[in-house]
Amino acid sequence: MSRRPFSWFAVAGALLAAWLAGCATPPTPAPDVLKVQVLAINDFHGNLQPPAPFRLQDPQDPSKTINVPVGGSEALATAVKTLRANKPHHVFVAAGDLIGASPLLSALFFDEPTLESLSLMGLHLSAVGNHEFDAGHAELLRRQRGGCHPTEGCRGPKPFKGTGFQYLAASTVVEATGDTLLPAYQVRHFDGVPVGFIGLTLKNTPNLVMPSAATGLRFDDEVESINRWAKVLRSQGVEAIVVLIHEGGYPRSSSMNGCDGISGPIADMVPRMDKAVDLVVTGHTHRAYNCVIDGRRVTSGDKYGSMVTDIELRIDRRTRDVVDTSATNVLVRLDTFAKDPEQTELLAGYIARAKPLMEREIGRLATEVPMVVGNESPMGHLIADAQLAATRDLGAQVALMNNCGIRASLVMANTGGIVRFSDIFTAQPFNNTLITMTLKGQELIDLLANQWEAGKTCNGVQVSQGLRYTVDERRPPAERLVPGTVMLNGKPIDPAADIRVTVNNFMAEGGDGFVILKNGRQRDTGPTDVEALERHIKAHSPISAPAMDRVVRLR
Repeated sequence: MSRRPFSWFAVAGALLAAWLAGCATPPTPAPDVLKVQVLAINDFHGNLQPPAPFRLQDPQDPSKTINVPVGGSEALATAVKTLRANKPHHVFVAAGDLIGASPLLSALFFDEPTLESLSLMGLHLSAVGNHEFDAGHAELLRRQRGGCHPTEGCRGPKPFKGTGFQYLAASTVVEATGDTLLPAYQVRHFDGVPVGFIGLTLKNTPNLVMPSAATGLRFDDEVESINRWAKVLRSQGVEAIVVLIHEGGYPRSSSMNGCDGISGPIADMVPRMDKAVDLVVTGHTHRAYNCVIDGRRVTSGDKYGSMVTDIELRIDRRTRDVVDTSATNVLVRLDTFAKDPEQTELLAGYIARAKPLMEREIGRLATEVPMVVGNESPMGHLIADAQLAATRDLGAQVALMNNCGIRASLVMANTGGIVRFSDIFTAQPFNNTLITMTLKGQELIDLLANQWEAGKTCNGVQVSQGLRYTVDERRPPAERLVPGTVMLNGKPIDPAADIRVTVNNFMAEGGDGFVILKNGRQRDTGPTDVEALERHIKAHSPISAPAMDRVVRLR
């Protein structure tokens, strides 16, 4: 056998290859990932019992929709328990408006049943929303800490102990002290890894609540507040940061897990947030979406407990930062999630006390009265008519109802056409007092013209019978009210004339941007809005939806 000749070149080459291999950068090890589940809801609004069904695309015929019964605290609690089963690292959070504008079962007891219910199902943290301030910040603090109502006492089956979760208010500052009204953030640890949660409401909150409810408070810019507290968290070694914000967006898609064409405040805010923010849980707009904006997961779960957003954070244990996220909006279907017995027992005590009032029959329906049809609200027209009738003795000539104060339709389904007190309270759940004031004709015209002011979503009004005007939707927003078309009982309104106008006390204080009403003179107080509607339905039963002929729209 012949041998290959010895080669120093071969030896040198082998030694060089071995040396280079030893000097090469070793491959980066795969991250050791910690999975943290974040379950989220928003805009529950005290809907302890199932709200109106959710309209879902028919799987058998995509051109049609079907009504799916959803929500209510009994099914929601079961959904939360089911989704977090076998998830050792989890947290349950909310993006505000858990209370306020609530149905009677919650509102009658100062929303204490809702706070007890959410505490019982294991809610950990929530941002404050604008409706948390409906009764003022002192009442919000009472609800957080517990104790009976300062003037009405305890109405529930047992003394109220406060919430079992923490409200966060990163942008709400007490002017006298410079401190936030409630904690700005909370850090929670999962298997030794810290995750920071910043919670806050929208800056526009003072314009969405009774102005007196925000006295002594300052509501700072949302993004500036988030970035300020994100820096505080990072200084404490927290890299994984979640924002719970009561502000949202409007996707073009109706898909509950879509994000097509998202617009609105949140689409502008997220790119300006500190890059340390990894997840943004939103609310306020009552829409469902599942987005990635500027590299960050952004979610919203509709409203009224109809959905739970199931989010997963994947965190590198070495860097303690989020490396990936995923999310799914899960519909809380009543045919999927059974009633939770603990919730049933909790509700039973409150239902027993509220039932006589809730089930009081006040009239019948001849037709359904929808909340919205196109750009009009038959329910809003009915409410305005009721308020005008209830304040005629105060000289009222016109009544106006703010769009965002109308919360439900009067429906035939499951009622046999019977209208109960709980139905009308659900439709306008604020229990506002009616105020009749004097305005100049020009002030009324200006108020109607301001309905399309840019950047506002709650400055539309529904008008009582006898008031008519024309809108040209082809014109710029500031010019849409057609001059000379505002008529009262068939006659043009004289800009210099005095007109007696009835509104609720929220509008009368300038709420929802109706600042012109703060100029109202010769103010007289009438009944509550619910009392007015009850009287009207009793007097005109069976009730029909008013004709939609009060506003002429040119397109």
